[in-house]
Amino acid sequence: MIRDLIIKNRSYRRFFQDFAIERQVLAELVDLARLSASSANFQPLKYILSCEPQKNALIFPHLGWAGFLKDWAGPAEAERPSAYIIILGDTQISKSAIYDGAIAAQSILLGAADRALGGCMIGSIKKEKLRKDLNILPRYEILLVLALGKPKEKVVIETVGPGGDIKYWRDEEGVHHVPKRPLDEIIID
Repeated sequence: MIRDLIIKNRSYRRFFQDFAIERQVLAELVDLARLSASSANFQPLKYILSCEPQKNALIFPHLGWAGFLKDWAGPAEAERPSAYIIILGDTQISKSAIYDGAIAAQSILLGAADRALGGCMIGSIKKEKLRKDLNILPRYEILLVLALGKPKEKVVIETVGPGGDIKYWRDEEGVHHVPKRPLDEIIID
């Protein structure tokens, strides 16, 4: 059921780095994005696939990992993603592709969850440094980076407490907790 897949699709930030994801799997995930909705059907998105350790090492330092976990700089070696998909907007097709990028990212991550993989949609990117290191042409706007791999952590959803704090956190056993507002609080009419 789609609800179970959405619950399974969490933002994972620690992976079994040595678990290989083949380029063909990444292409199949991008195909899900290709088949998804696109504003005015412009289809302005392009993708960079990475599943090689050397290319992954070029991408990793340009990403911000968890804003609410102030004392955590990101996954340690051996816990880093084994693959990335960089979502680009082709500005020669459309000047704005942010919504298409978000739709594509969700389609890819749901496809990954369906394959027992996990991912993290990352918008905190040192875009110009990443552009330089990967030789990305100026016509392509860097929208998002999806980090992918076999999850090495447990992520649980819980209800936002009485204080209304929505900040995710990790407990002493490393379980990642994600507070979600209750349904009756977000439907206003």
